[in-house]
Amino acid sequence: MRKRLDSAGLTFRQEYFGDPAGWAALIRLLQDIFGIDIGPLQQLGGPDPSSMPFGWFDTEGELAANLSAFALPFVLNGRIVHAAGLQSGAVRPQWRGRGLYRDLTVKALDWCERQGFEAILLYTDKPSLYEPYGFHAIAQHRYWGRAPAPSISAGPARLLVPADADDLALLRSLLERRSPVSTTLAVTANAAMFLINTQLDPDTRVSFLEDQQAVIAWKMDEGRFNLLDVVAAEIPPLAEILGGLDIASASVEVHFRPDKLDWTGAPQPLESGTVLMLRGLGDDDPHFPAMLSPMADF
Repeated sequence: MRKRLDSAGLTFRQEYFGDPAGWAALIRLLQDIFGIDIGPLQQLGGPDPSSMPFGWFDTEGELAANLSAFALPFVLNGRIVHAAGLQSGAVRPQWRGRGLYRDLTVKALDWCERQGFEAILLYTDKPSLYEPYGFHAIAQHRYWGRAPAPSISAGPARLLVPADADDLALLRSLLERRSPVSTTLAVTANAAMFLINTQLDPDTRVSFLEDQQAVIAWKMDEGRFNLLDVVAAEIPPLAEILGGLDIASASVEVHFRPDKLDWTGAPQPLESGTVLMLRGLGDDDPHFPAMLSPMADF
C-alpha cells in the first residue's frame, strides 16, 4: 500500500521559473543535493522556455521537492518524436518519506499527457523508481575506433567562450537551426541543455569550424579524442572535424551513433551509473547501438 501524501507545512507551486525567488530556490536545491550549479544558465539565455516545474515549497521559500518537465523533441529510428523530458528531480533529506516526489511525478506525467507528448525521457541512477510509471531503460552505446587521417582542406577552428556575448550569439544561432547529429537517436532542439553542459565539465571544449559552420563539443582523454556533439545544419565528416581542430589522435571515441560522420567505429556499452529511460512508444528502442550526446544530458 502506497503511503499517503503528507504535505503539512508545504505549499505546492508550478510554473515558477519566471519568479526570481523560485528560480533561485531551484538553484539552491540542485546545488545542495547534487553539487550542480545551474546558476550560469541565467547568463546563457535562461532555462528552456518550455519548462514546467512542479514543486513543494516550505514557509521560508525553500524548495523541499522539485521535478521539472520540458519539451524534448528527438529523432528515434529516423522519425521525429514529439516528446518531453523530466529533470531536476530532488527532495531535501528532511522532507523525504512523505510522498512528495511520488506526488510530483504524477503531476508531471499528467501535465505531459495533457500536452499531448507521445513519449517521455529521463536520466536516473534509480531506474526502479520509475518502472512503475511505465518507463524502461534504453541501452546506451558510444563508438570507438581508429581516427581517420585529418582533412588538410579543413579551415582552422577557433575556441568559443559561451560567456562571451558574441560567441553566445553564434552558439544560439547555430543551435536554433541544428540538424540531429544522428538518425537513430538524437535530440532535435536542446539549446539550454547544450549551453549549461558547456559549464558543468571544465574539460569540455567548444570550437567553431567556420568553413563548415559547425560547433564541435569535444575533449581529450588520455590522448584519445572524444567527440561529444556537433551542432550544424549539415554534419561534417570526422576527418574534417579533426583537420579543423588540428588534432592527430590515434583513436577516437564518439558519444553518439556516428552515422553522419563518414566514419565507422565499434559500439561499446556505456559504463555509467546513470540510466536513460523511455516512457511511451511501446518497446520501440533504437534499431542500432546509440546514445544521446552528453551535451544533451539533463
